[in-house]
Amino acid sequence: MADEMVRLAQRFINTTYGNGATLGISKLNENGQTGWTVMYALTRALQYEMGISSLSDSFGPATLAAIGEKYGKLDETTIPSANFCRIIQSALYCKGYDGGDIDGTYNSRVKAAVAKLHENMGLSTVYPGSSLWPKGVKGLFNMDAYVTVNGGSDTIRSIQQWLNGRYVLRKDYYVIPCDGHHSRDVAKSMLLAVQYEIGMADGVANGAFGPGTQAGLKEHTLSTGSSGVWVQLFTAAMVLNKRPVSFSSSYTSSLAGSVSTFQSFMKLAVNGQADFRTWSSLLVSYGDQTRQGEACDGVTKVTPARAQALKAAGYKYIGRYLYNPSTTDLPEKEIQPGELATIKEYGLRCFPIYQTWARSVDYYSPEQGFADCRNAAFKAEEHGFKQDSRIYFAVDYDAVNDEVTSHILPYFKKIKEEMAQLGNPYKIGVYGPRNACSRVSAEGYADASFVSDMSSGFSGNLGYAMPENWAYDQIVTKVVGSGDGRIEIDNNIASGRDTAQGDFHTAPAQKLDIGIHPSYLLALLTDVEEYMESIGRPGSTGYVYSRQECFETIMSYDAMITSAARRYRMRKALIQTSAFWEFCHYSYKDVVEDAGVVLYHTGSIPDWGKDLPGVSRLVDSSTGVAKVSGRTCILSRNNSISAGRLEGTILDSTSDGDRWAMWQKVNQDNVFNLSTVPHLHMWAADGKAGDHAETPIRLPDLDYTDTETFEILRRYQGFGGQAESDAQLRMPLYAIFEKYNRIVRES
Repeated sequence: MADEMVRLAQRFINTTYGNGATLGISKLNENGQTGWTVMYALTRALQYEMGISSLSDSFGPATLAAIGEKYGKLDETTIPSANFCRIIQSALYCKGYDGGDIDGTYNSRVKAAVAKLHENMGLSTVYPGSSLWPKGVKGLFNMDAYVTVNGGSDTIRSIQQWLNGRYVLRKDYYVIPCDGHHSRDVAKSMLLAVQYEIGMADGVANGAFGPGTQAGLKEHTLSTGSSGVWVQLFTAAMVLNKRPVSFSSSYTSSLAGSVSTFQSFMKLAVNGQADFRTWSSLLVSYGDQTRQGEACDGVTKVTPARAQALKAAGYKYIGRYLYNPSTTDLPEKEIQPGELATIKEYGLRCFPIYQTWARSVDYYSPEQGFADCRNAAFKAEEHGFKQDSRIYFAVDYDAVNDEVTSHILPYFKKIKEEMAQLGNPYKIGVYGPRNACSRVSAEGYADASFVSDMSSGFSGNLGYAMPENWAYDQIVTKVVGSGDGRIEIDNNIASGRDTAQGDFHTAPAQKLDIGIHPSYLLALLTDVEEYMESIGRPGSTGYVYSRQECFETIMSYDAMITSAARRYRMRKALIQTSAFWEFCHYSYKDVVEDAGVVLYHTGSIPDWGKDLPGVSRLVDSSTGVAKVSGRTCILSRNNSISAGRLEGTILDSTSDGDRWAMWQKVNQDNVFNLSTVPHLHMWAADGKAGDHAETPIRLPDLDYTDTETFEILRRYQGFGGQAESDAQLRMPLYAIFEKYNRIVRES
């Protein structure tokens, strides 16, 4: 919204300084809206009026010192010129205060505005009256707010005002915003405050969490009954970390309870006291770096000797990278052949990380999310990670909040969407600074965070609380072991939310299938059409979809089918053949039966079935792309859940409610329907229970024989002569799909 007085301030700058190109003041858009461009122009104008020869957008140490040396303080007795005063008046308006008529007079309205500014900054006691002191001037010439904005917390604002009022006279402390929001400036001011209270002199206190600060904190353990400024600092730190406590000078039993909750959340020793480790976790992202973690990550192969060293050092969970785009840089960054077997052998567990060059904002886009999701899933399958492992996608740079909004969130949104299109083979985690992790998770794009807290200077860590869903907390780089067992790792605290994976598919002896190349689709369709025509299947009437429509539908889900085939170590032709055959044979009789299922469970015939004759109530039917019934879907998925191949809840195949719920999914969700096909094949191999129990055979594998392929295709349809003859007809169809899959994977 435009402000007329801000517009007049912009006009004053343009009129007075706009013709001086050497001043570096660009002509302002007289739109009545404040912003950094306006503040930079005012800063340069102020420097010019002070006689500073080298002008800058920054209100830095030289400008601050010059005000103190030249004027001491600014008021009606010290301001050197009318234009100097107009600059102050204009800055007041740009900060939302009444600066008078921008007439060059330090009048009563200006004095009242300055007093109000000091009050909002928390400086009324330190700077009584209506004079502007140097640090107050510096705080005036920026975009910091001194009232709550954008839903800011009144409690946080009171902390900000308290810090300003108590420490502004110290040399290296500058006025911080009082907007009710935690930030990197507030985080640094807290460290300065701690150092001042420890007794550090000006010039020594620097806002860094160094040895002196740590030693001082170890001397200030607080507990129930403690009181004074140290309790104020501690409760302030708790509030800034989003803990539900009051900003107070008294350490109450209620505060002790909240501290215990925080300690439990951060995996610290729970004692309800403000001890060194608790102080550390509140003040810096990495906390006490001497803590021994149960998790680690690294770019070095875990050999048997290194695995033994890690286990001896207390590690349980190891983060390793799924992919390395470079063939020369960090040659062991990607998981190496046999490495996961070693991790399993030594009783360790692994969580996968996906990162390529993700070190700047321009990497992140929906298109990159699409590509990264597919590549990460395929690499996870290749390395042997089983269904529902969690892949941590990296944000390995200091993403500021606006970049999280503009780039990181759309990137993760596409990852989530594409993972769903693949059949949700893996869970999604986020690896990065606190803010990125929290915001990605809040949108539902990730369900666990691997927090890069070791980068304490990241703006995405400074001033942000720990993500609620943190799984691993990266705090320091260290070396474990010696000799052949020596390995450099990042030491991580584990929360227990993700216990990683301890069992893996064995490395395949043969190549896994990959996605079909578009250049082969026409030839594949032609071969499929010619074969189906040669056997006269399906017939010419009574079927809903043409063979081409069926083929195009199946191939549109090629990425999902490929992912499932890789994950379960079977040939994708097995899934393609069963699904395509069944879809081609989806008849109007099937439509009538599907309508009957809806009628049975809802009491009404669906719109698409109203004009069909002979609709009668049915409990269940074979439906959807691959003609899967609710019952067989439940039984096949139950079988995989029981075998540890799939996460989920065991359902009752005799329950109308469970069958109806599952029927709706296979009827309406093509991805879910097709993703059930490999489970049907594995269930068929394990041996279907019932009146005609099958003899168990080997689970589908990459080296399945023709006999095994025939048997598993037959079992998809059931028993009897029709199933036998149809399986014979499907074998050449399988060979056609496999022909083109083989060409692609071997190329």
